[in-house]
Amino acid sequence: MLNPSPISSVTPDFLQAFRGSFTSLLKWPDLDAFWQVLEQHAGDGWYIYAIGEAVPQTPASADQVRKFILEVDKLLREEHEEDYCGIVYADDKTRPSFIKIYDPNNLGVTCGFSDNPPMPGWVLSLLPPVELNETTFLPQNRRRWWQRLFA
Repeated sequence: MLNPSPISSVTPDFLQAFRGSFTSLLKWPDLDAFWQVLEQHAGDGWYIYAIGEAVPQTPASADQVRKFILEVDKLLREEHEEDYCGIVYADDKTRPSFIKIYDPNNLGVTCGFSDNPPMPGWVLSLLPPVELNETTFLPQNRRRWWQRLFA
């Protein structure tokens, strides 16, 4: 009997986690506290996936995770012109393993019900990711922002 490929064995787990239950970090202070939790676990083997870019094949380093946290936090605060956050979702606020971050410029309906909810802009996962199809155009300024982070 042939062994399944590593990709096929992780695909259901990643997709199942992606479709799982998430809690919003509604307030900016909630997000601040969450970033501190994530920083403590920066070296746990996080995959950082920008939807529309190539799927990462290896986990990010702890330094890359910390850099991503600083940069995405800055981007969210500058571009999400609300007095609340509400666009970062985690499967667990105190010991996360899967995080969805929505792009402030592509929100649509991120909470509640929608027949066509937007894809997050970024996913952080302890599971190796698989390609998620993004049906909207990834703006060039967002592509450049992502590429600058790890240049």
